[in-house]
Amino acid sequence: MPPTALLTKGLPTVQYHAPIDRFDETWRTPLSILLGLGRAAGADFIEFFLERTNYISGMAEDDAITSISPRLSTGAGVRVFRGKADCYVSTNDLSFNGLKAALEKGLSIMGLTLPGPNAYIPDINLELLRDYATTKNKENWIDRCSSMREMSDVLLAANDTLKRKASHVQSRRAAYFRDWQEVLVAASDGVFARDIRLTQSVGYSLLCADGDKRSSISKRVGDSSNPAFLRNWDYNSTADEVSEAAGTMLYADYVESGQYPIIMANSFGGVIFHEACGHLLETTQIERETTPFMNKKGEKIAHESLTAWDEGLSDGEFGTIDMDDEGMPVQRTLLIENGILKNFLADRAGSVRTGHPRTGSGRRQSYTYAAASRMRNTYIAPGEHTIEDLFASIDKGIYCKRMGGGSVGPTGEFNFGVEEAYLIENGKMTKPLKGAILIGEATEIMNKISMCSQDVELAPGFCGSVSGNVYVTVGQPHIKVDSITVGGR
Repeated sequence: MPPTALLTKGLPTVQYHAPIDRFDETWRTPLSILLGLGRAAGADFIEFFLERTNYISGMAEDDAITSISPRLSTGAGVRVFRGKADCYVSTNDLSFNGLKAALEKGLSIMGLTLPGPNAYIPDINLELLRDYATTKNKENWIDRCSSMREMSDVLLAANDTLKRKASHVQSRRAAYFRDWQEVLVAASDGVFARDIRLTQSVGYSLLCADGDKRSSISKRVGDSSNPAFLRNWDYNSTADEVSEAAGTMLYADYVESGQYPIIMANSFGGVIFHEACGHLLETTQIERETTPFMNKKGEKIAHESLTAWDEGLSDGEFGTIDMDDEGMPVQRTLLIENGILKNFLADRAGSVRTGHPRTGSGRRQSYTYAAASRMRNTYIAPGEHTIEDLFASIDKGIYCKRMGGGSVGPTGEFNFGVEEAYLIENGKMTKPLKGAILIGEATEIMNKISMCSQDVELAPGFCGSVSGNVYVTVGQPHIKVDSITVGGR
């Protein structure tokens, strides 16, 4: 621990070099000194975020490895609060003087200066290191992951399998990435916590063509805790699924535009709730006054059949974390219950500026970003109906089995493509359809989700916002939307 009577005049003689190849208890002294220095300068709150990453990605296109991209990085960020205002400064210099220089820059942005040579530096009593990496046996994760050679062999074998199973192939890709991250958070409220994260994903992208007919299908799976994930990937079954869907959609009729009741499949179907509603429940949107739900807590914002959660606890899911990027332990957050808005997602800054309690949702892409309120594993909860109940309730509509890409406006207007769809007639799924685009607005569609089945499934995703790109999970059971605009031909 730093001495209890440390004065600023002693800082030039402080000789401390914490190791940069591991974040451990030895970082307590330099970080507590720097946090005390920031408090002595007049900051209300200071937080340091230290990070090391080891990332690699690879891609097989047709019968060759066309891309292998490794990346290593080390750095830190310091956030300084004064009242409800804050600033963020990052650096890749993790020496004591490098971190002190970043702190000094942050203080100057907030109109503060380092105290004079005889000023007292308060002792910041950091908690005992809360080390999730050690207690949950994550230290050797990186050593147990697939090597570059194994990665290449798996991707080539997977792509060869896809070639044998699919017809009329124009292009086929298999892509994988592994993202290992070690983080340490120390803050002037006493937080001192460390974690290791391991996120991996692999999948196919298949384009088929026969004359002027085209179909494009993709499938991706992911994991956040299993070093053997890639070598355990069942690419045969994934190739079967992708090949069958691409073959069906190749000769599908184009959908006729209009208003339809629809059934959206489970798993990645939850991307619409994530984009059209989930973002509007983050405090970053409340701060900007860009969400229609900002003053609706405790009020009905969705159909009474809809309950939704955001959490970071589900084993192996993309958005699962033991602590957020502000050192807060993970938790479950009830967003909507029977149509009633219950909670927003809040990071520290969002909580300070909006008054909503923190939810362990402070997340960032890397040390170059300040944390912000972000989703983790976000999904619609199971309902009381069977899938058969949903289909039986529709005379003519559309079954959206596989969602594609889309876009969402700042206040919830959205459009999403559907990769695989089918016509529903008299409660039965009939012919395949392609070219469907779902068009709507969050406050409207939330009140039209009238039926939810019991088969919740989750799917990995990537989410971009003010704190960069983070790994998330989307999900839902099969749901019925009573009416939505479907663009087509």
